[in-house]
Amino acid sequence: MIDQFCVALACSPRKNGNTEILLKAAVERLQSLNVETETIRLVDLSYYPCRACEGCYSTGRCVIKDDAGPVFEKILKADMLIMAAPVFSMGICAQAKMFIDRSQQFWATRYLLKQPVIQDDDFRQNRRGIFISCAGTRLPGVFEGSASIVRYFFKMMDIKLTGTYCYPGIDKKGEILARAGALEEIKDVSARLAGE
Repeated sequence: MIDQFCVALACSPRKNGNTEILLKAAVERLQSLNVETETIRLVDLSYYPCRACEGCYSTGRCVIKDDAGPVFEKILKADMLIMAAPVFSMGICAQAKMFIDRSQQFWATRYLLKQPVIQDDDFRQNRRGIFISCAGTRLPGVFEGSASIVRYFFKMMDIKLTGTYCYPGIDKKGEILARAGALEEIKDVSARLAGE
């Protein structure tokens, strides 16, 4: 198998919560296929929200120096991205939204500087990823807000979003373990993501 690298982005503020349990299942499956992985927990980092300073408009790079920069650099080098974020208040959790807002620098690269975010055509065309989410409620449309934000983010990062895997009615920590087929689905999807 060709060497592959996957960034696993854990966005929940709750350590070992439901989305992180699913993310760990994905990572374990990828590692069993000899895919290099790196799990990054946003809650462990120190980073700031976009301040709309437009400092990235001339260079395509954010002027804020914090822990977000190195994470973006890793994502730019990754063949795959798996993003796991819960729904809070009918939208993506704050940690994920704050990080995604910092991708404004890549919007500037694409639309102001008229350049691809990923220069290598072959590498860009093969980048892919999935989004995993859980929500406590079963209300209609509970994942719609998160899904549209994630679609935007993957587009800005030049990553093809190949699937969104959402599990409603999952609230208490560890509850996803009782959801029939959830872990198996994520493991299977991860194997397909790696080309197996």
